[in-house]
Amino acid sequence: MTTKEKLLEVKDLKQHFKVGRKGVVKAVDGITFDIYKGETFGLVGESGCGKSTTGRTIIRLYDATDGEVVFNGEDVHKVKSKTELKKFNRKMQMIFQDPYASLNPRMNVMDIIAEGIDVHGLAKDEKDRKQRVQQLLETVGLNKEHANRFPHEFSGGQRQRIGIARALAVEPEFIIADEPISALDVSIQAQVVNLMKQLQEEYGLTYLFIAHDLSMVKYISDRIGVMYFGNMVELAESDELYKNPLHPYTKSLLSAIPLPDPDYERSRRRIEYDPSIHNQDEDSEFREVKPGHWVRCTPTEFEQYKRELESK
Repeated sequence: MTTKEKLLEVKDLKQHFKVGRKGVVKAVDGITFDIYKGETFGLVGESGCGKSTTGRTIIRLYDATDGEVVFNGEDVHKVKSKTELKKFNRKMQMIFQDPYASLNPRMNVMDIIAEGIDVHGLAKDEKDRKQRVQQLLETVGLNKEHANRFPHEFSGGQRQRIGIARALAVEPEFIIADEPISALDVSIQAQVVNLMKQLQEEYGLTYLFIAHDLSMVKYISDRIGVMYFGNMVELAESDELYKNPLHPYTKSLLSAIPLPDPDYERSRRRIEYDPSIHNQDEDSEFREVKPGHWVRCTPTEFEQYKRELESK
């Protein structure tokens, strides 16, 4: 259940990478958003927009170039001691895009899932360790007999369930799901998303769900942020974003969603986005057009968007 208590605050986060001697890629260039306890915050955008880099910087796989990531009131990029870092790592976990590459092929499922349990000393003894892993396997829809098998013996959907079990093993509060379904067959995607929703209700989890499939993001997310080339261009509640998209890039993304309706598909018009005429102005910044609905725009565009909403 979503509350209005902030679990994560991202403040003007920047992640720049050096390329060659003088080049710099601004993968994330000053984004700000909050995630509330119990909610799923969807982060969408095309490949290369910086959404996965945002997730990896939040969990400290990358050190931030600038800005703050405040989790439960503490700036995670200022945590230095190994003890504090270990505590933080237990509270925040990640599910990766490629369920095969993220699992060690030389370890069996028992050891893969129990790795976090071992690191954090959560099991009383070997029997408790085994029971914990078996229970986690059953929780994610697998059998306890699967514990002795290796990753190559499973399908893509099953491997992703193992990845989810591994993330759950340390009893986290917050999970970053980095395109967790993009490598799976369409028929399996819904199963994995439904499993994540079920686990969220059972364990009171909070998610950052990163994806480029807007139809699936709408299904699972409470609020959605749209990223374009390192910037957040729009943020609103899920239904609001789909009913009243304001930024031209958001409209372009939504126009690309196919629907199972032949008549609609024949007449569907794709909205093209031309970045050269939008948000290049120095006055362009993140502004709240209506409560909870933010758009990156100039003052002139801000007034235009307000009129657009009032006319609906």
